Amino acid sequence: MIELEFSEQIAALRATFDDIRSVIDIERLRTDIADLNEQAGAPDLWDDSERAQKVTSELSHRQSELARIVSIESRLDDLEVLVELANAEGDQESADEATAELASITKVLGDLEVHTLLNGEFDVRPAVITIRSGAGGVDAADFAEMLLRMYLRWAEQHNHPVQVLDVGYAEEAGIKSATIQVDAPYAFGTLSVEAGTHRLVRMSPFNSAGKRQTSFAAVEVVPLIEQTESIEVPENDIRVDVFRSSGPGGQSVNTTDSAVRITHLPTGTVVSCQNEKSQIQNRAAAMRVLQSRLLLLQREQEAATKKELAGVITASWGDQMRSYVLAPYQMVKDLRTNYEVNNPSQVFDGDLDGFIAAGIRWRKQAPQD
Repeated sequence: MIELEFSEQIAALRATFDDIRSVIDIERLRTDIADLNEQAGAPDLWDDSERAQKVTSELSHRQSELARIVSIESRLDDLEVLVELANAEGDQESADEATAELASITKVLGDLEVHTLLNGEFDVRPAVITIRSGAGGVDAADFAEMLLRMYLRWAEQHNHPVQVLDVGYAEEAGIKSATIQVDAPYAFGTLSVEAGTHRLVRMSPFNSAGKRQTSFAAVEVVPLIEQTESIEVPENDIRVDVFRSSGPGGQSVNTTDSAVRITHLPTGTVVSCQNEKSQIQNRAAAMRVLQSRLLLLQREQEAATKKELAGVITASWGDQMRSYVLAPYQMVKDLRTNYEVNNPSQVFDGDLDGFIAAGIRWRKQAPQD
């Protein structure tokens, strides 16, 4: 006779679900959806395409959030019925189904609980990620390219639109730096825990002696500012350089000087963009990223907590936040949270959710300076 004792687990899930509901505020969510629906139905909505995309994207996000809440509540009700059925009939198939559903709901609620922790000032924003190779020579440049692919794969798996704004290729292999933009609600809050120094240990494919090599890369994550926010950048404070877009090995992508590099002279902040085909478009995109970085810097200075959002990232020994070890054993470990997995290939293919969730919980529990 099969007897499933899931009452305590289901009661705990319902308690967690009730806490999440209270934080999310379902009634406010429904009100927001009604308001966005009204805006989306306006006949002149697409007169301003940028505003239209923002409204429709926000509406889709809110609707998905509400649908997820409704779905979880329904699944909890169905789980209780399934457990009763399995116990009443002694059916192993129903018991297995109930056990699998309990595990699935537990994971979904865990993910949703993490999402409720994203309540920082910038958390709701899209994110701009910059990856730079650090100490380690050609291995570091190759590692930086591996991280770029990792974040692109993560965004792809979550159906988040992403743009590669700029890539600076290294001479032998890999990249010196890259900047990408992830256009999704809460992308900054989610990805900001990835900021810091990443360390790779492996048998170097670039070393003829086959020696183990340690290399580093720095990851910076900043929120993308709203178009309506005013971060004044006087023309006298910037230097604009134009150059020809290039690919690996310096191969020309186009025959015009369309790529743009903007240097903010007072702070030394440098932003490049070569994704668009026209110089005007690249300048506009680069200016927006520059304004995002200056906004973050402004908030950090006002709050005197420079490490809170971006921190000082040196990409060398002593301050790494995550280690990717490929030899002599296989492991990826976050040194802040102690979360680890033994499948680096899976992580490099974009499986970052466990690290991100652990990082968000760690950040919330960490003492504030």
